[in-house]
Amino acid sequence: MEEVTLTAPDISCDHCIAAIRKALSKLPGVQFLDGNPQAKKVTIRYDPSVVQLTAIEKAMEEEGYPPAG
Repeated sequence: MEEVTLTAPDISCDHCIAAIRKALSKLPGVQFLDGNPQAKKVTIRYDPSVVQLTAIEKAMEEEGYPPAG
């Protein structure tokens, strides 16, 4: 398992974090760990043998919260 913290400038509240959590829960091998709307960050643990980071980023983007950088 790998852990990554992603910054998404469009995160503004707990609802945003909940929407990201819901979107990522649909991906196999992904475990949502934490979200901080003030810092505009989410921390995710994932199994790179099951899902690639690009798929996680795409799911966030499709939900309306594209990761920066």
